[in-house]
Amino acid sequence: MIINWYGEGCFKVQTGGLTLITDPFDSSVGLNAARGKNEAILRTMVEWPAPEGSKEEQEILGPGEYEVKGIEVTGIAVPKESSDKLIKTIYTVKAEDMNLCFLGHLSSNPDAEILDELEKVDILFIPAGGKGFIDEEAAAKFIKQIDPKIVVMSFFKVPGLKRAGAGDVKDLAKELGHPLEMEEKLVIKKKDLTEGKVKMRVIALKI
Repeated sequence: MIINWYGEGCFKVQTGGLTLITDPFDSSVGLNAARGKNEAILRTMVEWPAPEGSKEEQEILGPGEYEVKGIEVTGIAVPKESSDKLIKTIYTVKAEDMNLCFLGHLSSNPDAEILDELEKVDILFIPAGGKGFIDEEAAAKFIKQIDPKIVVMSFFKVPGLKRAGAGDVKDLAKELGHPLEMEEKLVIKKKDLTEGKVKMRVIALKI
């Protein structure tokens, strides 16, 4: 599995014969949008009713159970942060015998009911804090409850980003008490998470 980051909540996950992208954005963000063909798109926050997506790509826009090329995707509703005009969703993705969890645009800790729906998470994608997103203290508490093998930061401040109030990626790592690893991309296999005594890794990917 190969995971790249393009800024904000936009990750590209290449696994088996599938290319999956999360929360793609346009140039108004101030960053370069992801390029290339994406076979499935996850959107963790959508206006409702949702606009029609491209027929060349499968867009997953909310709660439910989905399957794309043998990859299982589950969307979990976030009722307290949703309304009749806006839907927020947490996604879990099962691929290569690993469980990924994308918190997306979360601004507060999930309720206990949501925690109960999350199976053992291997790789957790979580906002790094800042205006409009879960703060570092709450995020650290959630991470300790979930106890993933790998934490990957999203929605943090990078050069060129036009959104004001983005958090510093180092703050959440400091709150967790873990060293921060800066990587160009994440290349991971199941055996990397199971061989020997694996300590939790806290990672920020570079654009």
